[in-house]
Amino acid sequence: MSFVERHGLQTVERRDAARRVAEIVRSEKLELVRLSFPDQHGILRGKTLVAEEALKALDGGCTLTTTMFAKDTSHRSVFPVFTANGGFGMPEMQGAADALMIPDPDSFRVLPWAEKTGWLLCDAYFHDGRPVPFATRHLYRTVLKALAARGYEFMAGLEVEFHVFKVEDAHMRPADAGQPGEPPAVSLISHGYQYLTEQRFDQIAPVLDIVRRDIQALGLPLRSVEVEFGPSQCEFTFQPTAGLLPADLMVLFRSAVKQICRRHGYHATFMCRPRIPNVVSSGWHLHQSLVDRTTGANAFMADAPGVPLSAAGQGYLAGLLDHARAATVFSTPTINGYKRYRSFSLAPDRAVWARDNRGAMIRVLGGPGDPGTRLENRVGEPAANPYLYMASQVLAGMDGMARTLDPGPSADVPYEADRPLLPRTLQEAVAALDADTFFRGAMGDTFIDYYVHIKTAEIARFHAEVTDWEHREYFEIF
Repeated sequence: MSFVERHGLQTVERRDAARRVAEIVRSEKLELVRLSFPDQHGILRGKTLVAEEALKALDGGCTLTTTMFAKDTSHRSVFPVFTANGGFGMPEMQGAADALMIPDPDSFRVLPWAEKTGWLLCDAYFHDGRPVPFATRHLYRTVLKALAARGYEFMAGLEVEFHVFKVEDAHMRPADAGQPGEPPAVSLISHGYQYLTEQRFDQIAPVLDIVRRDIQALGLPLRSVEVEFGPSQCEFTFQPTAGLLPADLMVLFRSAVKQICRRHGYHATFMCRPRIPNVVSSGWHLHQSLVDRTTGANAFMADAPGVPLSAAGQGYLAGLLDHARAATVFSTPTINGYKRYRSFSLAPDRAVWARDNRGAMIRVLGGPGDPGTRLENRVGEPAANPYLYMASQVLAGMDGMARTLDPGPSADVPYEADRPLLPRTLQEAVAALDADTFFRGAMGDTFIDYYVHIKTAEIARFHAEVTDWEHREYFEIF
């Protein structure tokens, strides 16, 4: 009996999907299949198997070391994995023991840029069949089940900004290796500040066409390809999708863009604000709504004149605002991302909403009778783990609906509104989450303590580093 059968994971639908994967692998004579799982940072990790071994892993799984869950963004293990219970308080995590990646056959793709290679997204389980509690795809799935129990399905549309540069020096000399290594030296593919001009788009189209074709070949629901405001900056937007899919699409999209670009001599980065002259910060705007599972209608759409949202939509919006400070670490999980929060910019600096105003944290779009009514949260950075970002939105929104919270009036001058400021640093955001009783109750102390530990280790490494600013400021004067 296979792992998925032994632990009740097998369904008729899953069995049929696995059969379809096997048919494609064999008919297209694929040689390799990449098995990947999204880690705590939303980075894909995993193993590449020869095709027949990958088909066996569909039901039997593939091992991975549990230290993958101990890594910060430098790939350092920040838990003492060789001590009792591995530093997690869990014997299953001790001694860099193995867990299992169980592929999701519905996620299967043939990678257009990698010869005869397939790809499967996986979930992480312990050998006794329990989900690894630090696996964020599991966490998000649990949140979606709670939402479904209330009669709703989550819909999200992705609007993602990022930079693409030409690699001038890959910095692959032995001295450039490290943890992390020396990043590549790059040059621009375009000057900035000609926002949405056709000439600028045509200048970078040869690069973006390469990416676009492979993204479409993957079957991702691409909607638009745009030139953004900053130098070498662009934006891809996607049609709305439901449930788990938008988060899965985001991790695949980011990984695909980076791989495609690197194969053609370019470097794509979803870092919010690279340290490059004249650069402009990148954001990830998350468009979201709920669908009534019984009627299929947009649950945010108002049915009375004079109001932008239904009662459910107003409660959901109010929940996002009420929990904004504690949720910020999920939407902006890097030290760098907080350099984007600036007053009188296109990024928010406080927890406010407004009708069609790009200075607000939540931009309300649509109105009475408009089935496209939605909320656009403009707080996120493109490096965010989509499972945590979306889970935090759904949890906060459900709480606002359950408590029938009032979002208050539209902040038509959002940078002057008397509303709570968003955290100004990752350290402030982590402290807000650590002290927050709502997310501790919703996600569990085990996960919150785990996530706070990893982010605190990242912050500690940052504070231990001597920066260029410090050297310029103090080396001569003192």
